[in-house]
Amino acid sequence: MATLRQKALMKVQGRSKVNAVAPSLKISDYFGSHVFGLKEMQETLASPVFKKVKTAIEKGTKIDMSTADEIATAVKGWAMSKGATHYTHWFQPLTGSTAEKHDTFFDAMSGMERFKGSTLVQQEPDASSFPNGGIRTTFEARGYTAWDPSSPIFIFDQTLCIPTIFVSYTGEALDFKTPLIRSTEAINSAAVEICQLFDRNVKKVNPSLGVEQEYFVVDRALYATRPDLVMAGRSVFGHNPARGQQLDDHYFGSIPSRVKEYMKDFEIEALKLGIPVSTRHNEVAPGQFEVAPLFEDINKATDHNLLLMEVMEKVAEKHGLKVLFHEKPFAGLNGSGKHNNWSLITDTGVNLFQPSNSARENLQFLCFLVATIKAVYENADLLRASIASAGNDFRLGANEAPPAIISIFLGSTLTSILDELEKNGNLKIEKGDNMYMKLGISKIPEIILDNTDRNRTSPFAFTGNKFEFRAVGSTANPAGPMTALNVIVADVLQEMKKDIDKEISGGKEKKLAIVNVLRKYIKDSKKVRFEGDGYSEEWANEAEKRGLSNLKSTAEALDVLISKKVTELYGKHKVLNERELHARHEIRLENYIMKVQIESRVMGDLALNHIIPTAILYQNKLITNANGLKGLGLDNSAAIETIEEISRHIESLKADVGNMIEARKRVNKEDDIAVKAKLYSSDVKEAFFDKIRYAVDKLELLVDDESWPLVKYREMLFLK
Repeated sequence: MATLRQKALMKVQGRSKVNAVAPSLKISDYFGSHVFGLKEMQETLASPVFKKVKTAIEKGTKIDMSTADEIATAVKGWAMSKGATHYTHWFQPLTGSTAEKHDTFFDAMSGMERFKGSTLVQQEPDASSFPNGGIRTTFEARGYTAWDPSSPIFIFDQTLCIPTIFVSYTGEALDFKTPLIRSTEAINSAAVEICQLFDRNVKKVNPSLGVEQEYFVVDRALYATRPDLVMAGRSVFGHNPARGQQLDDHYFGSIPSRVKEYMKDFEIEALKLGIPVSTRHNEVAPGQFEVAPLFEDINKATDHNLLLMEVMEKVAEKHGLKVLFHEKPFAGLNGSGKHNNWSLITDTGVNLFQPSNSARENLQFLCFLVATIKAVYENADLLRASIASAGNDFRLGANEAPPAIISIFLGSTLTSILDELEKNGNLKIEKGDNMYMKLGISKIPEIILDNTDRNRTSPFAFTGNKFEFRAVGSTANPAGPMTALNVIVADVLQEMKKDIDKEISGGKEKKLAIVNVLRKYIKDSKKVRFEGDGYSEEWANEAEKRGLSNLKSTAEALDVLISKKVTELYGKHKVLNERELHARHEIRLENYIMKVQIESRVMGDLALNHIIPTAILYQNKLITNANGLKGLGLDNSAAIETIEEISRHIESLKADVGNMIEARKRVNKEDDIAVKAKLYSSDVKEAFFDKIRYAVDKLELLVDDESWPLVKYREMLFLK
């Protein structure tokens, strides 16, 4: 009789490719067809109403109720013409995923479809069951979702989805979107002040984001036979296959046909939703891939990334596949990140991180470059906390991903320019001298996008016209780390403007005042710049000498969120108040504890109820074989040696699982959540996970292949 594993493998062998069919050969024919954007608004709304909506989107002004009623009527008509029957406020609670409650357009009392402006603008979902970190108690359930007009309304799975913020009854943010929007306002205000030193026409600066999403794909039947993947999102056990990624033959290789059709299919659905997906390719590990869109406004890009993940999950079912977003679903293979490519764009169309042929514009470029470097140096711990999660702990620093030490890579050319500016910034500028040439600023145009160095080991790298925050985990909501980045850069830009004004008031000419401030900032922050191998032990030692922190675990990193420094920083820029920060600290610690707890329980269950019984059954076969050999007068020492080795690993596995369970019980008695999280990290995860995995790996090598109860790595990863 075939085992569950054998049945799953037979099912995989019998699968056929599902072909993706696009509505048209021209993407432009259906791009954004499920989005109620500006074009749809202009076509369906009266001109005065459309102008109000456009102003609200561009300037963040409020929409009055009469305008909201007209928009709601137009939206309902458009949605129903597309087949939508329900609507929902689509929001981003602190669970890490999106949330929605669907209501029908149909009103049974009147027998008609209805959708009012008040419903469009605001709803009152039950907030008690969402993580709130103590902001609301269970009996104080009220929370509000409020429409975010800056992110377009869309239709997904016959439901009209309205992007919203989510706040408590008393106004505290219970989501990721609210602080992101607040941080965008903070950096806009600070960046405009610096820009106006160079161009008075700049009235607004928008953060821009491009999110590279890495993921694994496995067959759904094989996934279903792995309780660890189902419950924890990662394989807690699994011996490395003989052939993994060591041949370097998967990266940018030919995409497997089933996966290629899956990619085409989810791209079609994403394009209908206005998500500008642009790139697809194989990643480094077998079974690992990447999708990347074009750059967008940071708020819209964040919404689109979360929506894209939902689309990918849904479309995978159609293809008999399962997409894995966990940062480290398979030990011994590369993990998955979500590289956040961040830049700042003015309303005059200038990318503030793009070097220019104009020396004056390059001085502006240096202001924003140096401000970002200083912000990262002064707030490295906050950035580390912003990307902390149980899954990302397995990935950071694992000889494949940026380390937990936050540093900046600039490339040799930019590094030499900053060094020259620091060293020679006090050169005397005579009348008629070209200050830009003397200080090396005119050399910056040599750095062009295609010629910028790359460093895969850097967590935060300048890549020609943007910064790439590579340390963000693949499951993360980009809003968290991007909020932190916006705030810290806004803070330094404010400081920079004050310092420049002080120099000018002291009699310095404006250009020289700017150079003097830049020179000081370069010197103050140079310790965070690193051009070498971030994976190396030498860098860890060097970083320690430089005084850079290395917060290796989430439990340790998250305490930064409630430090006095971060509380004052977020409060100063009106992004998160002390209560909101403490809530996030508690929620994320709880999430970490639960993730480690789930993995621990899955380990115990698999070891005690699947692996050990299988090992004992196989051991009994070997005992029968050894006795038979002995009866025939043949040497049975090899069989006996294997029997004894299996026994040793079974006993150690039983003992370690038992001790891990007891450790978990002890830790659960701790009341202080921060202490509890650290104990889960040290006394449960660090103390037992690797030991238990080691014993299981050894048993997997010893037990007959057909007897092994779990689908193996080699069977899961090589999709055709």
